[in-house]
Amino acid sequence: MPENTEPSTDTLDPTDAERRSAAARRFDLRRVIGGLFLVYGVIVTGMGLFDSDAEIAKAQGVRINLWAGLAMLLFGLAFLLWQWLRPVEAPEPSPTDRDAGSPDDPAR
Repeated sequence: MPENTEPSTDTLDPTDAERRSAAARRFDLRRVIGGLFLVYGVIVTGMGLFDSDAEIAKAQGVRINLWAGLAMLLFGLAFLLWQWLRPVEAPEPSPTDRDAGSPDDPAR
């Protein structure tokens, strides 16, 4: 078995590039923010649908929970739509990252 102590300067293999891209998409803040606004929007919209007359009178006749919840739903959907239309590209690894190899590399 020949020992290859030279670090590889080839580009990343496709599976590694796919994993990096999937990780970049998974931790995209737009997904987290959009998801949280959707959850809160559903909760607040639900509260607004079942507001009592006293709560509506306290807000001067406006169903403030309903409108705020719908605004949160739209905001969350806008973030998720933005994330879907313009997905994150994984950054290219620097030459030092490529030369370092992976921790599973038997040549290390």
